[in-house]
Amino acid sequence: MDPLRIKDHVLTNRLLVGTGKYADYDVMNRALDASGCSVVTVAVRRERLIDAQGKSLFDFLDLSRYTILPNTAGCFTADDAIRVALLGRDLLEKQKNPGAGWVKLEVLGDKKTLLPDPVGTIEATRELVKEGFTVLAYTSDDPRSAVRIKEAGAASVMPAGSPIGTGQGCLNPLNLSLCLELLKEGDPTFPVIIDAGVGTASDVTIAMELGADGVLLNTGIAHAKDPVLMAKAMRLALESGYHSARAGLLDADRAARVVARVGQHREAL
Repeated sequence: MDPLRIKDHVLTNRLLVGTGKYADYDVMNRALDASGCSVVTVAVRRERLIDAQGKSLFDFLDLSRYTILPNTAGCFTADDAIRVALLGRDLLEKQKNPGAGWVKLEVLGDKKTLLPDPVGTIEATRELVKEGFTVLAYTSDDPRSAVRIKEAGAASVMPAGSPIGTGQGCLNPLNLSLCLELLKEGDPTFPVIIDAGVGTASDVTIAMELGADGVLLNTGIAHAKDPVLMAKAMRLALESGYHSARAGLLDADRAARVVARVGQHREAL
């Protein structure tokens, strides 16, 4: 696979993996290794960064190996997300990690659905860009919201395949295809990463076949019966989808083909 460039960052692997929800830090590290990822996401809020025993996640990550992508998970207002992003930058500057200058922005609408708040996301994107951040913004699969977030200055837009933690895969391939088409219109190298709801290896392949530049996931690996084996499966699935998309699907209408496959796949589960 070719590396993926997001502004000043070059990703050697297009699979980005979260660090939460694992049974313990040993399982987390073995899963990260099996995934082949070069970028891992870390929730910056203290209650997520420090475990019940008072141990910091940074004590268990090889910071010389991984670029940390701090995220604003758990933020429900633009102001809160901006505050957490600034905290993340400060923490990573102290760790001398190259992830200090970017952020995965999440501004959620409510605790029940964990769906993004588009207005808050756009507001926070504008302010964080002014603060010098490279913003990777989580959003829904609504194409217009995705475009507005790009216009606000996001360096990458990350549409959800389905709601966070649901493992339902790419529920609306047509919308995701529209997001990709509009975000890349006149800007074909603009990075679009499918984020959230990716539960199986086949979901990853489908996301890449739709034309995504990468996939970010956490729960699908962390909550698998064998997270290490699932991480390997996700890595291979991403490579397969990447090459499949570039080889050229048989049908001209890629989205229609994928829609049919998504339905068949979900009925079989």
